[in-house]
Amino acid sequence: MTISDWLIDVALVLVVLRQLREERLTLRTVLLPLALIGWAATAYLHDIPTAGNDLVLIGAFAATGVAFGLAGGLVTRVRHADGHIRVRATPVAAALWVISMGFRLGFAVWSSHPSGAAHMARFSVDHDITGEQAWVAALVLMAFGEVVVRLALIVVRGSILRARVGRQGRNALPVTP
Repeated sequence: MTISDWLIDVALVLVVLRQLREERLTLRTVLLPLALIGWAATAYLHDIPTAGNDLVLIGAFAATGVAFGLAGGLVTRVRHADGHIRVRATPVAAALWVISMGFRLGFAVWSSHPSGAAHMARFSVDHDITGEQAWVAALVLMAFGEVVVRLALIVVRGSILRARVGRQGRNALPVTP
């Protein structure tokens, strides 16, 4: 793993840990994680192999990312306060992200060592996975699925909450002195 690999992984963990502190849901809140994962995708995702069982591996990892994203998005606190939608990652949401990032980071470190690489090569041959790029695509799409689904769910929840608050404001009876 290169220094930039470590830096992007640490940055992605820090993005969610920073969200343990409540903040307004803004365009920056959405774009920063998307920019980080977009950079990772352009740096690592050169193609998506389709031979053998590559798509099964990629689909399984991507589905796992989506499941983590759904769970993280559901347990993230979304509320309306001071005229704004505010979000805060709960400890469970942060833990889900750290666990999934830790898995990807641990896998990358393990597979870069001779014994890990040998085990991964043997597993790949035994399960008709055609090469390293299938693993790379699986790991990147797992992260991408988690980030996109978590953010989308938070934005949708915020939009629903904003609409609900707006309806309540229009339906409120005027206060007369």
